[in-house]
Amino acid sequence: MTGPGGPVRSYVLTGGRSEAPLRLGVETLLEATGAVDTLPLTASRHHRRLWHMCRERLSLAEAAVHLGLPISVTTILACDLLASGHLTRRSPGPKPPDTDTLLEVLHGLRSRLSV
Repeated sequence: MTGPGGPVRSYVLTGGRSEAPLRLGVETLLEATGAVDTLPLTASRHHRRLWHMCRERLSLAEAAVHLGLPISVTTILACDLLASGHLTRRSPGPKPPDTDTLLEVLHGLRSRLSV
């Protein structure tokens, strides 16, 4: 991460915090709430960029890449916006079973039906 005066330390962006108050998976979907420009004037430019990006639903991992920040820093920024009600989070839903598991179930069902 670099700023106008050189490298910007992560603790500057997070106000000295190193851990997020919530556990968010990298697949967590973030979506902005509220009307345009509802963030307080005190919101950092990183908070503003994250909030504007999340006008379209975006995963935490995608947001980190777009911001060019580590996932840990992006998580803390997202938690700030979640706490203030400017973001909502959504679970991407259950992961579908892999093909091998489905084939095992199919073979198991076929063997029970043929008995």
